[in-house]
Amino acid sequence: MLFHRFYLNCLAHASYVVGDGGECAVIDPQRDVDQYLDFIGKHSLTIRWIIETHLLADFVSGHRELSERTGAEIVFGAAARAAFPHLSVRDGDVLRVGNLELRAIETPGHTPESMCWLVDGTKLLTGDTLFIGDAGRPDLGGSAEQLYDSLQKLLALDDSVEVWPAHGAGSACGKNIGKELHSTIADQKRFNPNLAPMSRADFVRRVTRDLAPAPDYFGHDAETNRSGAAPLSALADPPPLSPAQVAAAQKDGALVLDVREGVHFCAAHVPGSRHVGLGGQFAPWAGALLPVGSRLVLVADDLDAVHEARLRLARVGLEDVAGYLDGGLAAWDADGRPTRTFENLSPLELSERLEGFGAPIVLDVRKPGEYEDGHLPGALLRPLDPRISARDLPANAALAIVCRSGYRSASAASLLAASHAGPILNLAGGTDAWRESGLPLEKGSAALPG
Repeated sequence: MLFHRFYLNCLAHASYVVGDGGECAVIDPQRDVDQYLDFIGKHSLTIRWIIETHLLADFVSGHRELSERTGAEIVFGAAARAAFPHLSVRDGDVLRVGNLELRAIETPGHTPESMCWLVDGTKLLTGDTLFIGDAGRPDLGGSAEQLYDSLQKLLALDDSVEVWPAHGAGSACGKNIGKELHSTIADQKRFNPNLAPMSRADFVRRVTRDLAPAPDYFGHDAETNRSGAAPLSALADPPPLSPAQVAAAQKDGALVLDVREGVHFCAAHVPGSRHVGLGGQFAPWAGALLPVGSRLVLVADDLDAVHEARLRLARVGLEDVAGYLDGGLAAWDADGRPTRTFENLSPLELSERLEGFGAPIVLDVRKPGEYEDGHLPGALLRPLDPRISARDLPANAALAIVCRSGYRSASAASLLAASHAGPILNLAGGTDAWRESGLPLEKGSAALPG
């Protein structure tokens, strides 16, 4: 058996190629499919099946392009109602790749059409039904009750069966996915709290408690995957735009997206622009923080960054890129146009400000669990999402925005600027740098706003 995992860190997404006898199946492919074609070419394989474990919601799949380029048949669970030619399968159906048997196991719950695939009786491709240390979120059309029953099916498999999910830590498809990328049924029985013996009612309470709302783009991407996305080659390269053209596009409703490092964005940026740093989990944050269907103009350090951002935006269905600021922010400055600044502060600088007159209000934009483990004294919890606001805070107060490393705080600052005219400060390095500087942290929870 040939078994290979492709892992995309930006989306915390795992796709797979399973092969034998010159044939293979590709499971849950990402949108840019050339890597699979390169791989099968090197191994002299023919793709027979393109299997989708479900209508993936956190990214746009390349299943249709891969099928058109290879002639392979796309496979979905029957409940998916995919709007293009495909093979619908149900529980117990078997596909073959060479001498390998791939058996379908219906596992609704995360979504109605979710399927797991048992490969040769030894490896279980779980999609988003079962993660390492977690289970799939049950609010994407499925239900927690269905998910409970589906997990009982998987628990009945032999303890030695290996578990290979579609996502790792950082994905919004689960609540607390572990860092490991594969496991066994036996180990998940021992260490996955969602698989501990409990009643259906207790399970439902567990998986639905403190579940953050699904990002708005999830529904859009799932529907795109139901109909099949256009090939990446069909998307035009974004053209260069002069500062005047960028300003005109912004006035006409385009959203300026700055993808530089957070400290550089905070130091100076186009007023009204949004920030998502290309160096982190760019695609899911862009999908979560930018309105679905946004017309975007990019600000980046160089042309390579523009093309990288273009690709990664397309992975989550953000395709309308009107262009990029030619020459970057330096060109904007040279044209005499105004910029806005969010002051970057070191931990010691912020500590001194907090002790002085007119101390800033500290907003911690991490998740509640992160906040509870340790936060700056007096910090207010305001988790990062597209609805983050400062309208309930004094209009002219200085706000100090804090996250773990400084990645999310710069994005939050760009959103908060829409509702706050006062000074906005950014803690460079986040709570990690604060802790390393020997400054105190508090523990405990705080009520969320609203």
